[in-house]
Amino acid sequence: MRIAGLVGLFKGRPHHDVGPDGRMALSDHFREFRARLLRCLLVFAIAFALAIVFRHALYDAVYGPYSAAQAKLPEGKTVATTSGAGAGLLLWLTLGSFAALVVTAPYWLYQIWAFVVPGLYARERKMSRIFAAVAGPLFIAGVALGYLTLPLALEVLIGFNPEGVTNLTDFNDYLQFFTRTLFVFGLAFNIPVFVVLLNLAGVVKGASLKAYRPWIIIGTFIFAAVATPSADPFSMLMMAVPMVVLFFLSEAIARFNDRRRARRAPNAGLAPDELSQI
Repeated sequence: MRIAGLVGLFKGRPHHDVGPDGRMALSDHFREFRARLLRCLLVFAIAFALAIVFRHALYDAVYGPYSAAQAKLPEGKTVATTSGAGAGLLLWLTLGSFAALVVTAPYWLYQIWAFVVPGLYARERKMSRIFAAVAGPLFIAGVALGYLTLPLALEVLIGFNPEGVTNLTDFNDYLQFFTRTLFVFGLAFNIPVFVVLLNLAGVVKGASLKAYRPWIIIGTFIFAAVATPSADPFSMLMMAVPMVVLFFLSEAIARFNDRRRARRAPNAGLAPDELSQI
């Protein structure tokens, strides 16, 4: 019985009937949220354990961008150090957690959206699952792109040191900088996906995206300039250009979806004082 009860926690089945529009009782919403959270924690724990097993390979991968930047600067100008009695343990825990979050991104991103899906209509639910499945690979693609551009960013940043000054960098500080930068790249690549999902939910219209397109593009470049760690334009462009391309794609999908809705329901979205097409 205890095992069955434990399995039930991970399933999170509703105790009340779900309406045709996906409406659920508040207690069932909390039950579903708990189940999805437990699943994410279980998958994360497994990935974290594997990351700890391969911690030395992960360390080499994380230190790679710093080493590549260091090699292009005058010898002896930069040194990476780790201080403190518990710094080594904190390093492995942070490294394992970051690797587990990245590897399990497709799963926990899907769980987040699956929690919202019941609130959509059946025809929108099918398309939303496709885009939710795309969110994970796009997150990993953004992380990979951030990793490729990180050596150049580090070379610019640590290259600001005056001649004769040695930059002693605590590795835990560098690891926090590393994880923060890669997460920004990963999340940035998912912004257009969430735009499409909001359109499927009826919150954002394709016509609005078209009307505000110039400001969105300008805002994208400003976001990339602020989010990227270095002052060089290359890192900014490496984030901004793919985001703009993804935005154009999300706008096209949103406008196509709006036209599809208009064909199925010509009067949808009309104000009470607007003339019907019928």
